[in-house]
Formats: sequence, structure tokens, C-alpha cells
Amino acid sequence: MMKKLVFMALLIVGITTFAQEKREERKEKLTPEQRVNFQVKKITKELNLNEKQIEQVKALVSKEVEKREAKRAEMEAKREGQTRPSKKEMEARKTEMKANQEAMKAEMKKILTVDQLSKWEQKQEERKEKMMEKIKEEANYKN
Repeated sequence: MMKKLVFMALLIVGITTFAQEKREERKEKLTPEQRVNFQVKKITKELNLNEKQIEQVKALVSKEVEKREAKRAEMEAKREGQTRPSKKEMEARKTEMKANQEAMKAEMKKILTVDQLSKWEQKQEERKEKMMEKIKEEANYKN
């Protein structure tokens, strides 16, 4: 009985340690250029893009990554200053993010075929759902 309890305790500690190591690995930073290439490869594979589409998507994704990097730097600066965003700022950020998503969708409509666009929108929705699940898991993990 005692051996089983010790074994279970060691197993739990091992799994927890492994999970934390995995979490640290995910935090590895990619350069903006690496991020662009990764996203373009992923979209190309998912949607079977032609050469012209690849060039157009790469230009669009590059622009989006630059915007996100600028926003991330701005948010980091505020965080370092210990300034929490007000509700108004949070709402403005949310609205801006929504507008950016709509602009991205409009640009993708110009680049992709109807089938590709449908598949891309489906993948976007799946990613959004996955992200929400991760946020919930992390909130549960912290508690």
C-alpha cells in the first residue's frame, strides 16, 4: 500500500515537472521573419496556394506581424510601467483587434478562391476555439 502511494506521488511530480517544461518550451520566441515564414507555410499547406497567392499572403502576413509586434512592444512598455489598462482602453483594443481581423479577412478575400476562403475561415474559427480552451486551461491551472 505504501509503495503504491509513493509511486503515485512520484508519478504526479514527474508529470507536473514535464508539463512545466513543455510550457517553458512553448515560450521560445520566434523572430518576426520566422513567424511570417511559419504562418505562410502553414497557410500554403492548408489551402494549397499557388505561387502568386503565396507572394500576396506573405506580404499581407508580414504587414500583420509588424502591426502585432508594435502592439506587443507598446503593451510590454505599459506592463513595465505597472500601468493597467482602463476599461475604456481595453474596449478600444478589442474594437481595434476586431477591425484588424475584418481587414485581414477582406484582404484574404481578394487573394483566395471561394473554396480556399471558406477553408481558411473554418481554420480561423478552429484556432479561435483552441485559443479559448487554452485560456480556460491556464486560468484553471493558475487557480
